[in-house]
Amino acid sequence: MSRLYNRKISLIVGDDDAAIDFSSLRISFRVNQWDLLTPNSATLRVWNVSEATALKVQREFLRIVLEAGYADGPFGTVFSGSVVQAKRGRENATDTYLEIVAADGDQAYNFAIINKSLAAGSTPKDHLNALTGAMGEHGVKQGYAPDLPGAALPRGKVMFGMARDHLRALGQSTDTKPSIQNGQLQLVPIGGVIPGPAVVLTAATGMVGIPEQTYAGIQVRCLLNPEIKMGRVVQIDNASINRTNLSVSLQGQLQNAFLPRVADDGLYRVIVVDHWGDTRKDEWYSDLTCIAIGDPVTKMLVDKGYG
Repeated sequence: MSRLYNRKISLIVGDDDAAIDFSSLRISFRVNQWDLLTPNSATLRVWNVSEATALKVQREFLRIVLEAGYADGPFGTVFSGSVVQAKRGRENATDTYLEIVAADGDQAYNFAIINKSLAAGSTPKDHLNALTGAMGEHGVKQGYAPDLPGAALPRGKVMFGMARDHLRALGQSTDTKPSIQNGQLQLVPIGGVIPGPAVVLTAATGMVGIPEQTYAGIQVRCLLNPEIKMGRVVQIDNASINRTNLSVSLQGQLQNAFLPRVADDGLYRVIVVDHWGDTRKDEWYSDLTCIAIGDPVTKMLVDKGYG
């Protein structure tokens, strides 16, 4: 088993012409990621940055890459996106900080427009390729996508408007959930996962506290692990999960129907993950919300417009 100590971090901010490495300074961060098309976000603080360096970072749309983990364990990218806002502040009489707010794929989400006509016989894969091309003009590349179901269209198809709207429609027609993760557009089947080995979460592998069953999903905290990504599988010992209390009222019976279940095999799909930490404090965690693979509640929520 890899060792989850001797923490390691890398923070690079810049563009194609020049980049600034903040890795040696004190850094705190909170990364919020979810399996929705709405852009993921991150808020970071870097202490005691010079005024000249801060002015360089305050240029909008600079690229930011945050890597975190351990020198002798898992280490990798936990956020990749662009600077939305950068501002200076003062913590006390001697220490200043630069606070950076960043978003993942927000330029593609907000500005990517598609204007394309496809000939008769186009398939969902062709539609995805066209949309990926439109998003690619704003820095988002193609990530994981399964073999999309659906027959070839007997007529031509005109795609015009915001690319994000067509992506949502494509997701609904193919039972997939599109999202942007670290600059890549990925589609994960509803009730499915991205292929790969499960990340096992136990007290021995970094799990902190007791997992809780909630109406949002199974919530669990572990030591920061960059291998935990959206749509991937984690394995949790069901005996360690605290079940929620079911309602016995008539109105509560309907609410109970939307309670995500505890998986029989202990395998769960990650739908929300927050990575957060501080290089000079104890915080160095990943907070996860997971659902059982194939949980019918997921399909019900998507059909009702919550996914």
